[in-house]
Amino acid sequence: MLSRAFDTLGRNATILGIVAIGATLAAFVLRQVGGDHVLVFVISAIALAGLAGLVGEGTDQLGHRFGPGVTGVLQSALGNLPELFISIFSLQAGLVVVVRTALIGSILANTLLVLGLAFIVGGLRHGTQRFEAPAVRSMAVLLVLAVAALAVPTLATAPGAPDAGHAQEISVFVSIVLLIVFAASIPFSIRGGPGASAIDGPVDELGAWSLRLALGVLLAAGLGAALVSDWFVEALKPAMATLGLSEEFVGLVIVAIAGNAVENVVGIQMALRNKPDLAISLILNSSVQVAIALTPALVLLSLVVGGGLTLVLSPLLLASVTLAALLAAFIVFDGETTWLEGLALLGLYLIIAASVWYGQPIHV
Repeated sequence: MLSRAFDTLGRNATILGIVAIGATLAAFVLRQVGGDHVLVFVISAIALAGLAGLVGEGTDQLGHRFGPGVTGVLQSALGNLPELFISIFSLQAGLVVVVRTALIGSILANTLLVLGLAFIVGGLRHGTQRFEAPAVRSMAVLLVLAVAALAVPTLATAPGAPDAGHAQEISVFVSIVLLIVFAASIPFSIRGGPGASAIDGPVDELGAWSLRLALGVLLAAGLGAALVSDWFVEALKPAMATLGLSEEFVGLVIVAIAGNAVENVVGIQMALRNKPDLAISLILNSSVQVAIALTPALVLLSLVVGGGLTLVLSPLLLASVTLAALLAAFIVFDGETTWLEGLALLGLYLIIAASVWYGQPIHV
């Protein structure tokens, strides 16, 4: 019976399921016995990565039934579930800095770290990779526009600026506008816009899941992500204090990478398979969705769950996310990539990460 279940799920989903269930049970046991917070934090992160992978497998299976456009919308909505839950619980715990830096960190990690790694591995294996520039340009331009919208509240609320003292109000207004733009983009995505899905061919019927199985996996993974995210955040502050890490570094680097781990792997895999169009579109689309959907949604949710999250950024974060979007757009505009361009993106990411390494460690 167990062998039949593995055959039905497929090798990748089976491995992800074993990792997710095993890590979730281990984290639960450690919490019950009062285990080390750092260990609970690490194992919870592993469990979240496994659960996010199962969400990706489930949405891919639905894509075989409903087409790449619908799959793209599902990937955007469900792929950010772990990060959404982590952010909500962090806001309730008063870790507003972690949430804000994690959201910006997600954009930076996708745009610099993952895109850079994709260019490096693709370039070293296949040489100069060429792609359809117009489709990728559209995504890059949308990313620059989204980052520009996120920058406005910071500039508008600076001392002496027109909206000084009204950070919450302008952030709510900008968030509503961004969510309207996101809603308007859904019909385009359903019709199969760039980067809609990682599916690039028909599935073997022997490897297809039933609709009931796909929906069941998505529901179970979503509920599991909500549960484990609570444990992750519960162990987050003590773990930061033990390791001597600042909220800025944890949010910008650790939480940002953990929340997008599986999506990132898919983009790099596409570059290795010499499919740069798909790799770039998937990676940039992930950044765009964080900017125009997840971030504004959390600003509005913070009005209910607490925390008072705003779009006002520190000068360092504002400069970093702006430079990242502009550099990525500049690189992809010529329709080809090299491993050296990837190294440049990766280098900028490491420099930004180092800039928050020496932040003031949190104390419990």
